[in-house]
Amino acid sequence: MSTSIDDLLSFDEESAGEARDARGGWLRAALRILAVTAAIVVVIVVGLRAVGLQVSLWIIVAGVLAVLAVRRVTAALSPPPPPRAGGRAPAGEEPGTWNWGARDALRAAINGWERPLDWSGGNRERFTERILPRLGELADERLRQKHGVTRESDPARARSLLGEPLWTFLATPSRRPPSPRDLAAIVAELEKL
Repeated sequence: MSTSIDDLLSFDEESAGEARDARGGWLRAALRILAVTAAIVVVIVVGLRAVGLQVSLWIIVAGVLAVLAVRRVTAALSPPPPPRAGGRAPAGEEPGTWNWGARDALRAAINGWERPLDWSGGNRERFTERILPRLGELADERLRQKHGVTRESDPARARSLLGEPLWTFLATPSRRPPSPRDLAAIVAELEKL
């Protein structure tokens, strides 16, 4: 299984509304907007005529469409409602924030590393099976993006670009999982690529 850095930091969420629009629901949405606009315009025109005022029909239509557009934009930008009693806990970084149920790609990527690192903290086999291949994939992806090579395609050049300590770490499993300080040094070396 191959994972790129972009895959680790991306999150693809398609809402039901987007799926409906993709299938042709845009026509239904346009008809609904026209019906709502017509109904509101009729009420406004009748109300204005009742008080003895006359305003151009096109100005009223433009005003109603502008109000509907602003309403739609503000609805899209408003935070989601709080969870119901007994519902899910907030998924934001801090408990109790307004970000209920929002999904954060960076948080998902961090959790994708944090859990396996915790799980393999004192177990060399788990570290070798789970973490080392991911670090190797990251190294290959960085080499491919920045230099056009991978450890498999051009081992000699990859070895010189990675440096001897990082190459040795990725090529030969260690007898024990590295300490957090060692992992920080490895990540720093990967970021230098």
